[in-house]
Amino acid sequence: MMIMDRDVAIAAAEAGAAVVRSRYGATLARVEKSGGDFATAADLEAEQAILDVLRAARPDDAVIGEESGRTGAERAERTWLVDPLCGTLNYAARMPLVAVNVALRTGAGVAVAASADPFAGELFWTDGGPALVRRDGVDEPLSPSAESRLVDVNLDPPFPNGPAFQAARLLAHPEFGARFRPRVVSTTLAVAWVAAGRRAAYVTDGQLADSVHFASGIALCRAAGCVVTGLRGQPLHTGAGGLLVAADQDTHRALLALIEEQFRG
Repeated sequence: MMIMDRDVAIAAAEAGAAVVRSRYGATLARVEKSGGDFATAADLEAEQAILDVLRAARPDDAVIGEESGRTGAERAERTWLVDPLCGTLNYAARMPLVAVNVALRTGAGVAVAASADPFAGELFWTDGGPALVRRDGVDEPLSPSAESRLVDVNLDPPFPNGPAFQAARLLAHPEFGARFRPRVVSTTLAVAWVAAGRRAAYVTDGQLADSVHFASGIALCRAAGCVVTGLRGQPLHTGAGGLLVAADQDTHRALLALIEEQFRG
């Protein structure tokens, strides 16, 4: 029987998460990358575990991996986007806030997405239907909520809209502090948390089209019914780029007004 794409994505994310858990706390060799970024042996091993699942189940598909780059047919109609350990610096500092992201992009967009939290034992996933979280083999629907007032802001570079917009300035705005409470977890697990009702919103600068970091979280938020736009409220992956995802329209409007205030100078 042919395994479904959603089951491939879930199996791949779980394989990566198993490696991340098993290597946690160990002394790991680092591979330096550009801009002060780095990968660890856990990143590389987790990606290999994910690739093994994808290649066994979908040998004709292309893959874009955070560590290995693009492999497979150049003009493949289906491409898997793989981020084996989102939050590498957290992980290396022995802070268990990371995500393992696997998404399938087709001509129609992201068809399947899975984002695993290796330490909470949760796997967030969607196949174009509702967004779900799997715990101990049981799936439950995700329900966005702004009740927490927690807004996660990505402070990691690059900042293509600077100096007009700087995420750090958003945190210092008195209206932000009056309404919201900032959080910076430095992993796209926080994007899935918006879909799950654990964050009211998430804000980041950057060009995110085909991003191995963000594709899964964006798909989850869309499937859960969140408000998902670019940084300035425009359609995603256009104009200024970036991402503003909120649990509801009211939260989105409030944050958009603060962001636009920066752009107006």
